[in-house]
Order: sequence, then structure tokens, then C-alpha cells
Amino acid sequence: MILKIADKQDLCAILNLQYLAYQSEAMLCNNPKIPPLTQTLQEVEQEFIKGIFLKALNEKDEIVGSVRAYSANGTLYIGKLIVRPDLQGQGIGTILLKEMEGRFPHKRYELFTSSKSARNIKLYERLGYLAFKEQEITTDLKFIYLEKWTPS
Repeated sequence: MILKIADKQDLCAILNLQYLAYQSEAMLCNNPKIPPLTQTLQEVEQEFIKGIFLKALNEKDEIVGSVRAYSANGTLYIGKLIVRPDLQGQGIGTILLKEMEGRFPHKRYELFTSSKSARNIKLYERLGYLAFKEQEITTDLKFIYLEKWTPS
């Protein structure tokens, strides 16, 4: 697997991967219209302008994972850590997240996930992230915000 900074021409493939990767999240939330599944290419392009995207490539040069982030006020806000469903659980997400932190060192990192995403929460906690806030989205959905501080 090779990790690279994504280019604008990768965004369509990343969005298609996002649609695949978030199917399980939609099932957990019992909602097929969660924002990652309704996001448009134009919206992804706006995120690309504002931040940085990493991609994970397999031996066939196919994008099998991605993560994006942007920096503001000393914090790197990380989002949409995605891995092709048939490759989940093999460490690709961990590698992408560590790579993002390593390439773009900050004092503080922040990300969020659904309270129903026990697997995601476990991954983030294993990598040193701690929950600091919950936000109720609907009566049956909460977002858990996690942060990680680096030593001064």
C-alpha cells in the first residue's frame, strides 16, 4: 500500500469510495441519507480547496482508503476516514490517520463519529483520542467528538 496526497482528479474516486464506505454507518444509524451519502462532488471539491486529502493506493494503483483534514486555530480537524469495505479491519484506517498526524503536526487533533460507531470509537481511543463532547443530532443519533493533544 502506498500513501500519497490526493490530487483534484482523485476526488470523484474518493467520493465513490465514500459512498461505499458509509453504507455500514447508514445501516447503524438506520438512515440512508446521512450527509456522507448525500455529499456532492462540488462539496468535496470545496473541502479539497480548504484542506488536505490523503489517499491509500493498492498494488493496482486503486484508491482503497482516504482521509481529509483542515487546520484552524491550532487544531487539525480530521474527517471522513474511509476504507473500502472489503479491506476494513486490516489497519488501513490506522495507517491513514497516523500519516495525517505525521505529515501535518499540530498541538491538537479533533474528529467525530456517531455514538453508534463502536468500532470507530475504539480505533480512535486506541490511537490516543479521548471523547470530550457529545452532540445530539436526532433523538436516536449523537455525535461523539474526540480530541488528541500532543506534548508541548
